Amino acid sequence: MVDTHCHLNFADHFPDVSSTLARARENLVDRVIVVGCDTESSRIAVALADRHEAVYACVGWHPTNAAKYTSAELAAIEELARHPKSVAIGEIGLDYHWDYSTPDEQRLATTDHLALAAELDMPVVFHCREAYKDLLDWIERLDARRCAMVLHCFGGTTEDAARGVALGCHFGVDGPITYKNADDLRATIATIPIDRLLLETDAPYLTPHPYRGKPNEPAMIPLINSRLAELFAVTPAQMAAQTTLNAETVFWVK
Repeated sequence: MVDTHCHLNFADHFPDVSSTLARARENLVDRVIVVGCDTESSRIAVALADRHEAVYACVGWHPTNAAKYTSAELAAIEELARHPKSVAIGEIGLDYHWDYSTPDEQRLATTDHLALAAELDMPVVFHCREAYKDLLDWIERLDARRCAMVLHCFGGTTEDAARGVALGCHFGVDGPITYKNADDLRATIATIPIDRLLLETDAPYLTPHPYRGKPNEPAMIPLINSRLAELFAVTPAQMAAQTTLNAETVFWVK
């Protein structure tokens, strides 16, 4: 299996990445994509990809960090994106839950990153929180030459999912699908074609049941995979194979 979104670049949470990756391998997770949130964390993601065969990088500026972003940062992100093990631009997008940056600041950072993704022909990973209508409206207005797009940790409505499917998006599925009070989320995820689904942890966050409240890590991907398999009435092995194929299709992770 592939953990397509984690933050092993957060050293306070993952002081021993080699041990974290070893536990992942023991649980049949043989590749991970480490995602940047600004230039420095993107550099660390690329450094980890350089150091570990199982690690790939996604580089960019998270919308909650956009107040500190300037267009000058894009040159550094471009250099990192050209690394052979960088597989996507992100995580970028809109976040209306926190007020660390304004919508205009978030749009500036995301616009710059989308242009870079188009130039490099790389997929983009969108972060979206309490902003699905605005983000999907924006994507619909983009130039016809679209990059592959991932809606990370998808938590929108069934209508949002349908719009994302129509736009060709893939959807990251994380620990919340395992939560006891997540019937609405599960019902929405069930409407998405199985070939659009990606496994994610967002580690160290969003730990799946029954470990909710403890730090998350890629080794917990099987818990998400099993609940997703149950939702689609397939075996865990079938869901693992399908989501791995999906990850390879989006990120060229092989």
